[in-house]
Amino acid sequence: MAGTAIANNYAIQPALTAVAVELGVPLSVVGLVPTAALVGCMIGFALLLPLTDHIAPNRLVAAQLTTLAAALGVAATAPGAMVLLAAYLLIGAAASVAAQAGTIAGRHAPPGRRGTGVATVAAGMSAGILLSRLAGGTLTDILGWRRMLLVFAAVALLGAIAGAALLPRQRPRSDHGYRAVLTSLHALSRQFPELRRAVATGGLWYFAFNLVWVALALTLAKPPYSLGPTAIGLYSLAGVLGFAALPFAGRLTDRYTPATVVIAGMLAAAAGTMLLATGLHTPAVTALGLALFDAGCFAAQAANLSGVIALDPHRSGSLTSVYLVLYFTVGALGTALAAPLISAAGWQGTTLAALAALLLAAALAHTSPRRPRLEPTHGTERRLAPRPRTR
Repeated sequence: MAGTAIANNYAIQPALTAVAVELGVPLSVVGLVPTAALVGCMIGFALLLPLTDHIAPNRLVAAQLTTLAAALGVAATAPGAMVLLAAYLLIGAAASVAAQAGTIAGRHAPPGRRGTGVATVAAGMSAGILLSRLAGGTLTDILGWRRMLLVFAAVALLGAIAGAALLPRQRPRSDHGYRAVLTSLHALSRQFPELRRAVATGGLWYFAFNLVWVALALTLAKPPYSLGPTAIGLYSLAGVLGFAALPFAGRLTDRYTPATVVIAGMLAAAAGTMLLATGLHTPAVTALGLALFDAGCFAAQAANLSGVIALDPHRSGSLTSVYLVLYFTVGALGTALAAPLISAAGWQGTTLAALAALLLAAALAHTSPRRPRLEPTHGTERRLAPRPRTR
């Protein structure tokens, strides 16, 4: 469910050129569609993620997936760019159910299996992000972009039915009302300097991630490449390495520190970006660059989120909400700047901007203070001193 929901923020990207031609608007305008999806998702993280503490999971997930299906139907019948952009604001907000799924999995997992449940949802979300462009591009070539969106709407409806039938029905107990939780979110960023640092580092690589992928779709659709949506979507398969790196990154984070894994991830992503900056004329080089780029960003995100949760496990939902809202805010800037940067600086200039963001994220992570690890002990967390390094 989480993977198919979050996929809707990205599936339309390989079809942006076709959408612009059919609607008769400049590509720079249609290029704002992914931005609208991310802004909507950010709103969902801020306003809807806290609802997991107040509404039964089966009702909450079913309602959001039904709303997602309806919004996709509006987008599929949009007569112009403004309606499409408005629909994608709602699509992004409803797709935030993917983050709710992680919270629900952690809360209802059997004792000692919380990390496994959350990691499973994270893997599903990563798969959805990676494969969404391929699925969206292929369906656009076969059916057209409007029918492609209707297929995704049908999948969302199936998810709503499954969620209503299979997810827990009991309402969570909460000591604070929904309004009180919302008003307390802003204070967390002031209370935890480490949260602000995590937002800054994560936002920088998510900015680079969205900048590269949106710019790639726009560049490959134009001469001299002139690739169709399916061919553009195939490049997303290079990101399978990023999906495969998630379990490995989790083990490294447990053994060392989140900052260590973030730095390693940023260096890998930077190496991939430098390969991409050499040009897109050699598909094998482009695929290798994207594989390193995605692996570095996904590994860093897994480590960064674990560090955010470790700040205060009892308020991990609120901390994650603040982190994701700000994280997606910075990422939305990357999608918004992709089309203007491609026009002004070309592919090389765009990749160099992404490279600068990645290196800055690595520098910020390097200045992070060393924090003790957290390990579960009979359902609670106890602080452990960092493991001494052996020579």
